[in-house]
Amino acid sequence: MQFSLTVPAVRDRVAQEVLRLLLSPIFERQFHENSFGFRPGRNCHMAIERVLEFGRQGYRQVLDADISGFFDNIPHPVIMRALAAEVSDGNILRLVEKFLRAGVMEQGVFKPTTVGTPQGGVFSPLLANIALNHLDWQLDAAGYRLVRYADDFVVLCKTERQAKEARDLVERLLTELGLTLSAEKTQVTRFAKAFHFLGFRIARRTVRMRDKSVEKFQDKVRELTRRKLNLDAEAIEKLNRVIRGTAQYFAARFATCRSLFRELDAWIRTRLRAMKFGRKWRTDNYRLRRRHLERLGLLNMTAFCPPT
Repeated sequence: MQFSLTVPAVRDRVAQEVLRLLLSPIFERQFHENSFGFRPGRNCHMAIERVLEFGRQGYRQVLDADISGFFDNIPHPVIMRALAAEVSDGNILRLVEKFLRAGVMEQGVFKPTTVGTPQGGVFSPLLANIALNHLDWQLDAAGYRLVRYADDFVVLCKTERQAKEARDLVERLLTELGLTLSAEKTQVTRFAKAFHFLGFRIARRTVRMRDKSVEKFQDKVRELTRRKLNLDAEAIEKLNRVIRGTAQYFAARFATCRSLFRELDAWIRTRLRAMKFGRKWRTDNYRLRRRHLERLGLLNMTAFCPPT
């Protein structure tokens, strides 16, 4: 029975990828230049660099926006209208609508879907960009500087009044799309006070890992360095995967990460010594020195930092 459920899932993913390849070139030409999520040749770092560029130009008042449950709540008619405006092939439109209404399995119970896009689907990011493209261009027409990565976006302005007006406009535009801003997570702030975007804490003089990103990284390290585990080559290899992935993302050329990475490197070495000796004593620093850990293959996060 389980096997019969997995075969259609694989077939659906293949069909979604075909649809994505067909529709992406059509809509890619229409997307705003400040939309960076899930588009060819674009990434998170480019989005943050655009934010910093606007900041240097004097756009230092920020609407840090968050859409409440975007992927779960985007109405299907909004997506279909945007698609139908550019695609006349009824077969493609019906297939997209079929995917949207395919339903989900929750604890073995089938539930139909009347809103939202399939989580984790290869087609969902493109549908998200199509649905929010109207928002991008309306904000641009109003003279605002928007930087968006999927449903995560900031609007940059020169005055606090403009930022508050931008919030009113965003709320109105999202209401037209059947969506809402999260009152708890949306705020009008400025570079001087710092704000969060794509895992970074962006301020006037620094761009570093946000506290929540540090906590998530440390949680992963704690799980891999529990004292009941053995400190061997396999343990170092698993730990290095986490270190490499985090360091490569947060050690961007614009980031100020060296000091934090130095602290995290020291913390990781302490965890490994406690893992080796089953305790946390300062004298163990001499029993298992840094160079010995490096000989085991342990990566240093500071090695990923851009040269100063």
